[in-house]
Amino acid sequence: MMKELDLSAADIGLMASVFSWTYAVMQLPAGHLIDRLGSRRVYTVAVTLWSLATLATGLCYRLPQFLAARLVLGVGEAPCFPASAKITTRWFPRRERGTATGIWDSSSKWGPALAPLLLVPVMVHWGWRALFVVTGVLGLIFVVAFWIGYRDPDGSRRLSAEERDLIQADAEAQDAPAEQEAEAVSWPRLFTQRTVWGMILGFFCTIWIWNIFLAFLPLYLVRTQGIDLAKLGLYASIPWLGGVVGDVGGGFLTTRLIARGVGSPLKVRRMLILACALLAGASVMLVPSAHGLAPTLVLLTLALCFISAITGSAWAIPGDVAPQHQVASVGAIQNFGGYFGGAFSPLVAGLIVDRTDSWSPAFYTGGVVAALAGLCYWFIVRRPIAGSAAA
Repeated sequence: MMKELDLSAADIGLMASVFSWTYAVMQLPAGHLIDRLGSRRVYTVAVTLWSLATLATGLCYRLPQFLAARLVLGVGEAPCFPASAKITTRWFPRRERGTATGIWDSSSKWGPALAPLLLVPVMVHWGWRALFVVTGVLGLIFVVAFWIGYRDPDGSRRLSAEERDLIQADAEAQDAPAEQEAEAVSWPRLFTQRTVWGMILGFFCTIWIWNIFLAFLPLYLVRTQGIDLAKLGLYASIPWLGGVVGDVGGGFLTTRLIARGVGSPLKVRRMLILACALLAGASVMLVPSAHGLAPTLVLLTLALCFISAITGSAWAIPGDVAPQHQVASVGAIQNFGGYFGGAFSPLVAGLIVDRTDSWSPAFYTGGVVAALAGLCYWFIVRRPIAGSAAA
């Protein structure tokens, strides 16, 4: 695509940044709408819009057209993760949410892992535009399946009475101690909360390096390791498999530690984030020093493993610090902070590569920022959201 349309690395970074900025800003109304209208309706409309924007991308020929399609894509994708966080709190007791969140959050790693294997052959035979047609159609198929197949627990006919009672009892236990205070915190006042700002800053640091991987991982392998297009599908998938392991493994680990009484769900998730952030930062900073394909892939895989463990736990935290009626809003605000700030990273990295012909500065700064995520969650996100009196 870059060769055919004469696009630079900075152009690719700008596309990623435009998406991230739009995605970030739309988090705020998306979370509020999910809490008011429910996950099922908002999710269905959102993914329909996402699928149409993806199809439209395959029809673009100039940079402004791509930027417009990416803008619409950001609008459509914005409600997806807050809705997933809301669904998790509706269906799972608090002690099980780490595993559940790790599983659904791992989809954002399975996608990049499987996409090159499945879509590079499509591109080789039918061109890069076919990629957007295929993924857009798959999105529309998902919309139909989700609308038919998903219901909240109170509307599900396949849920046993025993299971429904368990879910309801956990929801009441979560909301009861803080319900009176939490109701006093209006949506604008959430931005006055120390805990919320810790989540915003911590997720910004996480998404900064995440966006660099998402935007440039295939290009980095091609330019530094000399991989040809036919083999790119295999090699570009390997690091994302590490992301799947980190996401699911991190969720499973937090569930086990909580069950053993190591600490509260919030404390255990903060501990995991701190450890994984420091390990992720070290792995990212070592990537430019790797010589050869195998060491490079090992470090990239480790980095994505630790980063993914952070994102999985971060998406479980809204259920720990907020009552059910504000989980989507709090999760969306966290995601807004992450992607609004993190949107700059692909553009900055692309400009650095174009100007210096080196990837090292992007990885060095990204590693430092990734490590800072752990400090934000550990030192700032210390307790559930307080009511107006405590604030």
